[in-house]
Amino acid sequence: MLRLIATSLCLRCQHIPLLPSNLRACSTLSSVENQQTVEALYELSVDIQKVRKLKGWVLHQYPAYTKEVAGLLRDMGASTPIIAHILAVHPEAVLCNPEQLQAQQELWMSVCPNHRELIGVIEKFPASFFTASSHHGNQRKNIAYFQSLNLNKRIITKLMASAPQSFGRPVEQNQLMVCTLQQAYKELGGDEANMRIWLQKLLSQNPFVLLKPPEVLRQNLVFLKDRGFTTAELLRLLSKLRGFVTELNPDSMCRTLAFSQKTIGCSDAELREIILKCPALLYYPESTLAERFEGLLSAGISMSQIIQTPTVLELTTQIVNYRIHRLKARGYDIRTGSLDIINGTKKDFEMSFGKLQLRRERPLFNPVAPLKGDD
Repeated sequence: MLRLIATSLCLRCQHIPLLPSNLRACSTLSSVENQQTVEALYELSVDIQKVRKLKGWVLHQYPAYTKEVAGLLRDMGASTPIIAHILAVHPEAVLCNPEQLQAQQELWMSVCPNHRELIGVIEKFPASFFTASSHHGNQRKNIAYFQSLNLNKRIITKLMASAPQSFGRPVEQNQLMVCTLQQAYKELGGDEANMRIWLQKLLSQNPFVLLKPPEVLRQNLVFLKDRGFTTAELLRLLSKLRGFVTELNPDSMCRTLAFSQKTIGCSDAELREIILKCPALLYYPESTLAERFEGLLSAGISMSQIIQTPTVLELTTQIVNYRIHRLKARGYDIRTGSLDIINGTKKDFEMSFGKLQLRRERPLFNPVAPLKGDD
């Protein structure tokens, strides 16, 4: 009998998820749902079934501050549907006490221009706003540091929202990575007068660069330099890769470059030119590149066309085939034309396709139209 009870309890415990570490000290897990929380969420039109399915453990916590959290969001201008959405996707918010939330609001308003924009951030990145109070000290120091770099407030807000981990850790770690980026920029011949704008753009495009070890950046730059890239070319790559150079490693780049060179059949110098046009080739695995090369060649595109417009390799085979099909329906033969027309984002393609269609529909010369004469 005791063995049966013990087994039953063990099975039950397996179904109760662990409480996040930042909430364990101030919350208590109960075997039954907190009816006050459930009722308050119902009143706000929150999808309770979704909360039960994804994060049901929240409904078992005591204490909870559902009405207080909703009140704070409402005071900042959030509508009831927005509040319901935030609490549905991030119900842990109701476990944050009001004092903690007030401190967070003041912290974020030091970089957000107004409450409306802050609500927009919370709606997209609720987990970044509803963080543990133990992180506030590091957050304040990191905000002060990035402000000392004269970075745009919107950029700092984006960093806090997209990569909150970088603001929850000691400021010295971010200082080390930023100094490494600045040093690399200057060593590669970057204009110091433009360094702030360069750094701001890089961080806005890839906020997670701050979370990478500085040694990775140095190793990758040394590897590329050994492959024959000049300092000016390395600076171009560092800027074009938008900080993703820290996502790479010498071994993967070596394999990717070897595969690309063998497939294209080009010299080292030609390969460098191709990489400068399409830096993405550095981080695509061989399997992805093999599939895309095969897809382009099977569509009738020549290797010389790919070499001329290598950025077409950034598109999936499905996207390439879809665009070629649409162009073929308009009488455009991609095998003899430029690949620029299928290149770029969806918006770029639609603009190019629209111009092509307009050129085909517009007559070159209308003999019936009256000619303009001199008055």
